[in-house]
Order: sequence, then C-alpha cells, then structure tokens
Amino acid sequence: MTLSWPNHPITLEEWEALPEDSANKLEVAEGMLVMSPRPLSWHQKAGMRLGTLLDDQLPDTLTGLLDVEVLITLVPLTIRAPDVLVTRTALFETNPPRYPAADVLLAVEILSTGTRRVDRVLKFSEYADAGIPQYWIVDLDDPTSLLAYVLVDGNYELSGEYTGSAALDVVGHPVSIDLPALTRR
Repeated sequence: MTLSWPNHPITLEEWEALPEDSANKLEVAEGMLVMSPRPLSWHQKAGMRLGTLLDDQLPDTLTGLLDVEVLITLVPLTIRAPDVLVTRTALFETNPPRYPAADVLLAVEILSTGTRRVDRVLKFSEYADAGIPQYWIVDLDDPTSLLAYVLVDGNYELSGEYTGSAALDVVGHPVSIDLPALTRR
C-alpha cells in the first residue's frame, strides 16, 4: 500500500486525519508536514527524567508532560511537540488532544541530530511569538548543558546557562536539576 502525504498547507482537520506514524515524529510548520526520526535512547531517558523532576518539584497546580502537541497557530497551522512542557494541572485534567500555546508555561527541547537548528532557531522564534513564557534548550553532548530563556517584551532573553547541578525557576517556583543525571543509569 502506498501512503499519500499532503502536498499543500494542511488544516487542523487534515492533521487529525493523518495516520499514526510510529517510526517518525510528526509536526506541522506553517501548514507543512515536518517529519524527523524518533529520538534515540539518551534523548528519551533525559526527557522522561526531566518531566518527572519537574512534575515532582512543582506545586500540584502545575504538571510536566512529555511530547504532547502544542497548537502554536491555527492559520497557517503550526503544531509542535516539545520534548517536555509545563502547563496547569486543571487543563491537563481535561485530557485535551493538544495544548494551546497560551497554556504552555515552559517548553523544553532536547537537541538531537537533525533538529539542532530547528530547536535553536525556528522553535525559538515560534515559541516566543506564541508567548510561551519560558524556553529551555538541553544539549546532551558532554558536558550536558541547559540554556534557560525567559520571554521579555515578546523576545527570549537568556536567563541562565547551566552544566552540572542547576537551580532554576519555573514560573516562580524553584526547581533543581542534576543535568548529568538526566542520562545516567
């Protein structure tokens, strides 16, 4: 069977009608389907651990989630799936199929081969334009590092660069992260 992918800017309805793809990570950028390979083991472990660390350290009113869809813009359709995000627990409890960017308090991307530029440039500007208050970029290359950005007047400003143990703030709540432990067994 030959699968036919859209060759035009897609709508939300067309996005929702696409078949599941377990081999690739799918997103939409300005109506165009974006396909990248699923992340490797270290990336997956780091995302899982970071999501759990955030969830455990944040108040019950906030929750950390992994790889969920975020609606950046409806027209043209842009849907991203940050590796980790923080949103309000009240919204999470409604079990939405995706989260409006306005409800994302922190987006985290873990750099991978093939997505480094997208995470550092394209998603950086998309998340800022969408008003996401905080954006973190995690680089698993030795030494594991984290760049933390905060939205100021519509643009991200670097609020910290970390290796080793990091004491950070997520929308007014302190969190501690042992960066090398994100991939350590």
